[in-house]
Amino acid sequence: MEQSYIYENGLLAVDIGNTHTVTGLFMDGRLMGRWRIRSDRYATEDELAIKLNALPLSSMHIFSAASDVVISSVVPPLTEAWERMTQKYFGCEALVILKNIDHGMPIRYKRPFEIGADRIVNAIAAWNRFHTAIVAIDFGTATTFDCISDKGEYLGGAISPGLKLASEMLSSKTSKLPLVELDIPPGPALAQDTVSAIRSGIVYGFAALADGLASRLREEFDSNAVIVATGGFASTVARHSSLIEKVLPDLTLEGLYSIYQRYRSGINSA
Repeated sequence: MEQSYIYENGLLAVDIGNTHTVTGLFMDGRLMGRWRIRSDRYATEDELAIKLNALPLSSMHIFSAASDVVISSVVPPLTEAWERMTQKYFGCEALVILKNIDHGMPIRYKRPFEIGADRIVNAIAAWNRFHTAIVAIDFGTATTFDCISDKGEYLGGAISPGLKLASEMLSSKTSKLPLVELDIPPGPALAQDTVSAIRSGIVYGFAALADGLASRLREEFDSNAVIVATGGFASTVARHSSLIEKVLPDLTLEGLYSIYQRYRSGINSA
């Protein structure tokens, strides 16, 4: 008979993006599981609970394992649904990463209220790992480049379209170009059919974009900055990049955990 475990003080970290929501369960500082679900901005709190309950957790049950929830989001309607779900099914208030949360990183940005929560979370996680100048690239719905100084300051960066968005725009705005699956490795850049040409153009093109922008950003703030990548297409692009040094698929979840620990420690010591 399979043994069932009930944990206490687990943390469910939730990163709500425009296309996908990534969730991770932390136990004693260790990431026990990571799952990606579609971001349905019309989902109710009950639908979100059903999705969580269906996640493959082996011997763990997420509603028993987690006693608190931390959320970063770029989709306000979904943030509210996740907050309601947390109250109803976890019996607690979720910590939502907002501008007034003490995350511990100085912001050197002219319009700090415009920064997406996920960008700050990525920057904090990257700094905690390397403690040096960094360019963190997130290959999501948008491709974001975030720069952290060697003093641990958030400096800003650049934003460009994401791979999937570029593929969808090609398909929707042209008459003859199909929607292409980008998880399949591209062949030669000199492609011999339309699907291969789109795939090589997007994947190799974004690898060149990543290298070009990362190189320019290094020139502008720190030539020794470490280049790291995260996000759904990070591995796809990184294998064709000459500058990306590490792929960190759990970077955002790690940042959420770090901010949660800092925030709760501040409350407990107050």
